[in-house]
This record gives sequence, C-alpha cells and structure tokens, in this order.
Amino acid sequence: MLPQKILRDRLNHDKIIVTPGIYDAFGAMMAERAGFEALYLSGASIAYTKLGRPDIGLITLDELASVVGTIRERTNLPTIVDADTGFGNALNVQRTVQLLERNGAAGIQLEDQSLPKRCGHLDGKTLISADEMNGKVKAALDARNNEDTLVIARTDAIGVEGYERAMDRAIGYVEAGADVLFIEAMQSNEQIAGAVKQFRGKIPLLVNMVEGGKTPMIPAAELEKKGFSIVIFPG
Repeated sequence: MLPQKILRDRLNHDKIIVTPGIYDAFGAMMAERAGFEALYLSGASIAYTKLGRPDIGLITLDELASVVGTIRERTNLPTIVDADTGFGNALNVQRTVQLLERNGAAGIQLEDQSLPKRCGHLDGKTLISADEMNGKVKAALDARNNEDTLVIARTDAIGVEGYERAMDRAIGYVEAGADVLFIEAMQSNEQIAGAVKQFRGKIPLLVNMVEGGKTPMIPAAELEKKGFSIVIFPG
C-alpha cells in the first residue's frame, strides 16, 4: 500500500497519529525503528541543520524536494512535509505539490503567511489574504496526482489578526477542501478547546507541540482525548 493511502486510512481511526520531527534519512530510519507510524519533515529543522540558519524561508523548493526524496528511499513510512507558503502563488503551489508528491510526500502542509515567512511561533509574521490562501488550497488539491495525498492547510493568523479572525480563516480553508486543518500557535488551553469545539467531526485536526513555543505542551494521549487526529513534535 502506498504511504499516501496508509496515512489517509489511518485518519479514520480514533487513535492520534504521533509524528516526530526529522530532517534527513538517518532520522527517518531511527524513527521507524523506534516504532513511529508516520514522520514530520520540518522546514525549520532543515534550515537549522542544512544551513545553520533560522526558520525564515531560506530553504528552496529543490532543497526540500531533495530531502523528501532521500527519506522516501530509506523508509516507506508516510511523511508529512512542511512546504511553508508553497514557494509562491497558486501556480507555484501546484508545482510544489507535484514535485513533493513525486518525491514521496504523503501529506503536504501549506501556510497562509506572506514572504518572507517566519516560524509560526515567532512574532513579526505577515499574512496573505484569506481569499488567496483559499486559492492555494484549491490549487494544491487540483495539482496532486494521488487523491490520497493529504493537503494540510495551516493558518498563522492568531499571532497577527487574533484568535477569532484565525477561526474565520480556518472555516474558509475547510470550505476550500483542505484534508487536514492546522491552527498554528494556539496560546492557551481555552483557544485549544475552542478550536476543537468548532471543527471536531468536520475535519481532522493537527496540533503542533514544539518546545519553547506559544502553545501549552500537552501529552499526546490527552490531545487524543480532546479530539486531535495528528500531533507533530517537530523538534
């Protein structure tokens, strides 16, 4: 069974998918031996390890695709790939999805930041319009070759426009057809509860447990009870 199909079928289970962050094929191999069932390729981790630089959009599409390809050579585990902004507008997103999917991505994450982008837990971010992001989601869905490849829509709006506006954006991304919703940098347990109440049962939810970030650290088992489908530990 292809990794894309494995990951999509796995979303139908109630048990949360715990995905450790990796940045190369060796890490993918070690995660597989440790018993994980999916992987998260963090754009930040590639910037840290490949360039020794912060997560400010310095990695190119070709560099990312190369890492995805070497990981896919080493493991059949489904890999969720952080594709940042999709490397441009909706046309760029289409090429991004096609290239990453061809190199082995089982899920492709796109965010609504504008360039130059920043780590989702840093201040000073800027956003594209909600309408433009809706178009990127639709472009990604149209571009994928395998309908099982997950398109993950991420909003970074909480730190820029506030929680309520982030929820409005998220509703639009769901309506645009995203397979998974990722509301980045939720700042309290109340915000987490509100997001789950809004979207549980409508779309699988992904949550980011990054050490030192703005979101309270919560064990995977508790996140599962709250209603999340995927948790990433990108660090």
